[in-house]
Amino acid sequence: MAVNNELLGREFPETPPYLVGREKVREFARAVFADAPLHTDVDAARALGYTDVVAPPTFAMVIQDQTLQQLLNEPDSGIVLARTIHAEQRFAYTRPIVAGDELSARLTVTGIRMMAGNTMITSEAEITDAAGAHVVTATSVLLVGSDDAAGEEDA
Repeated sequence: MAVNNELLGREFPETPPYLVGREKVREFARAVFADAPLHTDVDAARALGYTDVVAPPTFAMVIQDQTLQQLLNEPDSGIVLARTIHAEQRFAYTRPIVAGDELSARLTVTGIRMMAGNTMITSEAEITDAAGAHVVTATSVLLVGSDDAAGEEDA
């Protein structure tokens, strides 16, 4: 089954709010080797003007993942997870994510491009806080291998 070109422009429902926890930020910081004190030490973050610890920039992926799950679980997508790789990731921040934020996201498929028989799907997740203010736009590119490539591997 090929990727459904009708995904282009499709918007998905807003995700339920995700409460950013202090310990989650600390755990994530350790996992990605973000060792700046503002990621783990409340006093250091407050000294810089933040209300709590600040998440590393890639933490937005935690919230964006909820939106990507919507896309991957779409019955008519034609996306086969076993043939899919996360090819690219970008973030455009209005402000940092801070422990205590309550964030929701809405995904839109913004591009579908065929490339050497494979399909590149670009999506943007607009992540907002509880007041509806923009925090970050997380852009992902998924590369979905063709049916033919899967058949060649099986041969």
